[in-house]
Amino acid sequence: MNQSQAQEGQLKQLQEQFFVNLKNKGRSTNTLKNYKTDLECFNQFLFKEQKHLNLDHFKIEQVEQYGDYLQQRYQSDNSRRRRLQTLRVFFDFLVEEDVFNNNPVRKVPTSPKFLDKPRPTSFVDIKTLWSFLLEEENSPQPMSRLSFKRNQLIVLLIFGAGLKVSDLSGLTVDQIFISENEDEPSRVMINPPKRDPYTIPLPRVFDIIYKEYVQELDQMKSKSNMEFKHLLFNANPYSILSGGLSVRGTEIIFEEFRKKLMITITPKSLRQSCIFKWLQQGHNELLIKEWMGVAPSYSLKLYKDHLSQHIFSDEFLMELYRFYQKKNIRLNRS
Repeated sequence: MNQSQAQEGQLKQLQEQFFVNLKNKGRSTNTLKNYKTDLECFNQFLFKEQKHLNLDHFKIEQVEQYGDYLQQRYQSDNSRRRRLQTLRVFFDFLVEEDVFNNNPVRKVPTSPKFLDKPRPTSFVDIKTLWSFLLEEENSPQPMSRLSFKRNQLIVLLIFGAGLKVSDLSGLTVDQIFISENEDEPSRVMINPPKRDPYTIPLPRVFDIIYKEYVQELDQMKSKSNMEFKHLLFNANPYSILSGGLSVRGTEIIFEEFRKKLMITITPKSLRQSCIFKWLQQGHNELLIKEWMGVAPSYSLKLYKDHLSQHIFSDEFLMELYRFYQKKNIRLNRS
């Protein structure tokens, strides 16, 4: 066995001891799997950049090089942050085991260096999508028509209320509060697992579309012999398959939007458009952070720095809705 192989074996052994230590502390199987994936990324960096799996003389310069490596490899801020955090925890373990005197990773902050510049969906693309959904809801097929109304709600909940796809997946009709006061907007309630529930205001047009949707949804549930409290659903062209819409299901819907309309849009980019909209509407920053589901310490600096470059409003939602309603009435008369 040569020196390189011996060093590789030593690193692998240390990492296995690290995993056993985490397991003994009660970490979940999923957490252990994520740690292993993250450290495998680190091992690939060592082999690619240093041509061997060796921790000797690993200092802050190498940590910064690893940060650059992550910057090139991953677009997601969360992916980069998580892998650096895993490395920090691993080196904490090495310090506890007297393999290292100190943890060089703790000398490098995870932010703001790794913060992503917001890339919201353009206002033009949102209007294109909204027009398409309003136009196509007149399909003669009941299931197709209901699916377009469902997709309208998805857009309103993300662009209108800033919901994440994880919020959408389990959303129930009990979480929607339709206002009876014209001066107060309807709201959607979010129930985070480790925080108190909070509500987010919805655009005015949501009330109209929601009432139409719920009525047609009840009819289709009865036809499909289904009963559920979820607001959204999964379906084929003929019937509802299940209540609720998975994260992947929502992503597939947005993939179809991109292909059919040739627009640049994802749930994340549409949500970022909502955050810009909130700032331009003058909402209190602490309130915006609550609606985003982030800590009060979260920085909105990157959004504020680019505020003049991304102008959004939600008035067009009702305007286009009324336009297509009048258009449909004219077509029906003719």
